[in-house]
Amino acid sequence: MKKHVAIAAGLALTGLLSPLAVGKTTLTVYTALEADQVKDYKEAFEKANPDVEIRWVRESTGVITARLLAEKDRPQADAVWGLAATSLMILDQQGMLQAYAPKGVEKLSPQFVDKAKPPKWTGMDVWAATICFNTVEAAKKNLPKPQTWADLTKSIYKDQIVMPHPASSGTGYLDVSAWLQTMGDKKGWAYMDKLHGNIAQYVHSGSKPCKMAAAGEFPIGISFEYRGAQLKEKGAPIDLIYPKEGLGWDLEATAIVKGTKNLDAAKKLADFSVSLPAMKLYEQNYAVLAMPGVAKQNPFIPVDYAQRLAKNNFGWAAQNRESILKEWSRRYESKSAPKE
Repeated sequence: MKKHVAIAAGLALTGLLSPLAVGKTTLTVYTALEADQVKDYKEAFEKANPDVEIRWVRESTGVITARLLAEKDRPQADAVWGLAATSLMILDQQGMLQAYAPKGVEKLSPQFVDKAKPPKWTGMDVWAATICFNTVEAAKKNLPKPQTWADLTKSIYKDQIVMPHPASSGTGYLDVSAWLQTMGDKKGWAYMDKLHGNIAQYVHSGSKPCKMAAAGEFPIGISFEYRGAQLKEKGAPIDLIYPKEGLGWDLEATAIVKGTKNLDAAKKLADFSVSLPAMKLYEQNYAVLAMPGVAKQNPFIPVDYAQRLAKNNFGWAAQNRESILKEWSRRYESKSAPKE
């Protein structure tokens, strides 16, 4: 006993273990949430569950998905909080998710919850494609404001557009998936061939194209709605464009990794992720939530935003992800930005 106390005290002194963390369960949580979100989410969860401490492992959607798959035989994560539902479906196909119905899951909209009983994952919120258009830089270059996805293929926009790399970014993949689903395979790839001619770079983040547009690095960034709304609210000279052909979208969702040695703590995380306090945190960033009646209208996001979302077959998007990314890379990898 004395030996254990001495070890804990030594770890505390070296900074490897906080004195307050002694006796807590450390929960390793993989996430693709934006870096400016995880602090608030962690604080709220730990306040509600003082016996559990989150250790985040954060990366972009594609990187986190690949890491989880690589660790299939020796899982390192206890849970996933904030990853594309299409990615979680891939993990489920590999038998990597623990079925669990979080307390209060019945309050969520059924279409945002895995159909399995009990579910393997539960939705949090929706994020969708948006074009961020820098009006100042566009005026300098005499660029018209695009209104549609088709407009982005016009020759006037050559080398003026940045978008997320679909293998790295969930936002990039939801764009590609939506174009293929709404246009069909042949027309979808033909569209991306034309768009590629106008792309300056494919970057490894869903939010970065809008940040680059806001900073004036490029006049047009294909990104997602809430990052654009936040930047515009802070005074960035951008307009947000929601193409009329439909917006690619995905669900952020939560799941427990099968085989976790901290199942009780992981269940507490899943419970919190569907709770009203959690939804109020999501509401600060998203216009469509898994729990009805919580979201508030953002002045920079259209009132009919939910109706603008393209039809999305999540099962198809998950099942075909590997083949789609392989073909995409074959065609367009030459303009991929270096990974940081």
